[in-house]
Amino acid sequence: MDDLVERWRRLAPAAELLTPAGRGPFPLVILFHGCGGVRDHIRAYARAAAESGWASLIVDSFEARGWNRRFAQVAVCTGLIFRGRRRAGDVLAAVCGARRLPLVDPSRMAVAGWSHGAWAIMDLWAQPLTRRGEVRLSDADTGRLDGVRGAFLAYPYVGVASASRGGRPWPRGEGLKILSVVPRRDHMASVRRHLRALASAISAGAEASIWSVDATHAFDEPGLKGRLLAYDETLSLEARDRFKAFLKDL
Repeated sequence: MDDLVERWRRLAPAAELLTPAGRGPFPLVILFHGCGGVRDHIRAYARAAAESGWASLIVDSFEARGWNRRFAQVAVCTGLIFRGRRRAGDVLAAVCGARRLPLVDPSRMAVAGWSHGAWAIMDLWAQPLTRRGEVRLSDADTGRLDGVRGAFLAYPYVGVASASRGGRPWPRGEGLKILSVVPRRDHMASVRRHLRALASAISAGAEASIWSVDATHAFDEPGLKGRLLAYDETLSLEARDRFKAFLKDL
């Protein structure tokens, strides 16, 4: 079992840092990809963050473990391994590690996740973080989330094994601003289930906003053309604009 420093040492070589023009320090948003890995749309959001004056850190949980896209699709997307609560350790370690980067303003941070990545974020905030060994980190109880002002959650997975599925209040959430993107044609969760999961954050004092879109899961990922997963260019551009506006308001 890793501790926070060891986990960050594993993640850092596979992470991508993008900064806006200037000397910094900059506010930072940490991006967590879906179960398909880091795709072009994740980097498009990172570029959008830079346009808003924010640095962005893309954390590749799969490359850090030597997993390729095919393996992830077979093992992670199906829920066989690496569910949200376990990946939540990556989120905590990344927040704690990134706050020490010289170009980062640790008092103004945010997290952003897509599908599996949003699941990991929500599962982290759902944990007490009072005991050693939580989220598979030996010193999780020493992890700090102060300075994280917002969470952008794009079509989060809120189904079976999600810690927020039942709507139980998170142990923390006061002062956290959330923008959740909820597709009305999400085959993985109904709008009602999304709202119930978000109630976990609201009950803890978070300020949650919802953008309901007539789209499928992963609608902002170019190349998807199926019935269950279909790219929508217009809504994708709007999603990035809303992401930028969300960061500017934090």
